[in-house]
Amino acid sequence: MRDVRMRGFREHTAVERALEVLERRIQRLGDELVPIGEAAGRVAAEPVRARVSVPHFVRAAMDGYALLGEATAGAAALAPVELALVGASFPGRPHAGAIRRGEAVRITTGAPVPEGADAVLVAERAEEGAGRDGAAVVRAREPVRSGKHVAAIGEDVLEGVEVVPAGRRLRPQDVGVLASTGVAEVRVVRRPSVRILITGDELLPPGSAPSGACIVDTNSLVLSALARRDGAEDIAVAYVPDRREAVRAALEAAGGDVVLVSGGSSVGSEDHAPLVLAELGEVVVHGVAMRPAKPAGFGFLPGGRAVFLLPGNPVSCLCAYEFFAGPSIRALGGLPRAWPHRRRRCVVASEIVSQPGRVDYVRVRVEGDRVFPIATSGASILSSTTRADGVVIVQAEDAVIGEGAEVDVLLYDA
Repeated sequence: MRDVRMRGFREHTAVERALEVLERRIQRLGDELVPIGEAAGRVAAEPVRARVSVPHFVRAAMDGYALLGEATAGAAALAPVELALVGASFPGRPHAGAIRRGEAVRITTGAPVPEGADAVLVAERAEEGAGRDGAAVVRAREPVRSGKHVAAIGEDVLEGVEVVPAGRRLRPQDVGVLASTGVAEVRVVRRPSVRILITGDELLPPGSAPSGACIVDTNSLVLSALARRDGAEDIAVAYVPDRREAVRAALEAAGGDVVLVSGGSSVGSEDHAPLVLAELGEVVVHGVAMRPAKPAGFGFLPGGRAVFLLPGNPVSCLCAYEFFAGPSIRALGGLPRAWPHRRRRCVVASEIVSQPGRVDYVRVRVEGDRVFPIATSGASILSSTTRADGVVIVQAEDAVIGEGAEVDVLLYDA
């Protein structure tokens, strides 16, 4: 690739064009089987069907008495129908044998309905006692129709039906239903592994105190958290000096499905990452028509592993990740490429100024249904993102979004 260091970018790739390349070249990873207990949050690689019906036996939907509904015909509060009480049925401990007309079994919710019964009379409409011969009876004070308060086989899920479609990120209730149908393992999309290379001689690890000419690295924390949000696992961070041979060695040894390089992506004399990536593989994009994150880029190592060149300035790094690395990591893991932020429609309270031909990542605060751009918003001012409630993306064809216009705000909070 052309060495643009200390010369600057002659041209910039449009954001839309860069995203088209990533959509074409980055597809989801392969599959793996995981136990049902570990499936929540994973993405189903194929449709999952019920192995058995739920329930697989007829069960009571209420506490009361299992009986033959027609045997209660004519029952009333002042003229109850008396039935012989011949047993009880509890969850996991069913009544043994069948019942006959004129008999009833005490039953609790979820217990199997015995053979011969087709309804459950709720406890509030019945009364236990002793018959003329001293035997236990239950007196029905109102009639109950056949099928009342009885859950049929397959009422919840029928055997063979699709419970979960391919591509769904499994929710707690999804894995609960799958387990209820006898599913023990689920085939899911493999989660991408991510390697984060933090370049710079001036950086101290998180937890350090700034000292002298050195500053504390924040990008490793932000990128790790964002990658986890987007479904990555096995995330590792390495610190790399601003030396061409060190950057090359780190990139060669990085491993992982995705490599994020923070810093060293611009046009300074110590920005080695783009040239090293070009030597080891290919640089597809370097320099994007956007603000911040103009020096961002990406390329591929042999075998198709994506490498994202993220600027070192914290907000630029965050912005470049959200536009390019985030959608790619989600796609690798079978998730939608779309930004995962909650959106809110707001009215612009103070005009948002941009420049035609570039995409702007504008940090904003929200008051009620009105949105205001953050005044101090340089690429290195990370606190601008903590003071902001979210961002407005100004498209390349827009020069200004005037006061009173409606915009979508991508909110930082979940």
